[in-house]
Amino acid sequence: MTRVNPLALHETPGYHHITVVEAGRTAYLAGQCPLDAAGGLVGPDDPAAQARQVAANALTALRAVGAGPEDVVRSVIYVVSDEREVLSEVWDTLNASPLGRAFSTASTLLGVARLGFTGQLVELDLTAALQD
Repeated sequence: MTRVNPLALHETPGYHHITVVEAGRTAYLAGQCPLDAAGGLVGPDDPAAQARQVAANALTALRAVGAGPEDVVRSVIYVVSDEREVLSEVWDTLNASPLGRAFSTASTLLGVARLGFTGQLVELDLTAALQD
């Protein structure tokens, strides 16, 4: 896997503009939600708590296919907010989590109007290149 930041593009806060993966197996994780193992919402009204839960859930999903944060080739982070401070808080929380290395790859952070579960503020979509 090769990560590239072309000189003609703007500097990033830690992610890469491009991630190149040679042919191989790929895992596409469903959007990870801030739900505990029993299906209960974690951190109502707390984007940082929800970010920590989606990171933990994503790590569990990655491990289930023999992958880790270093194998992530694309991330999309959805946050119910249009406030830069809230988006930054979620980004910073995810980067500081055990999943943090995943966000050095091609990443997108989006503010959205609504997510699937009542009270859900954060969702994380990952793609990983699996080792043969």
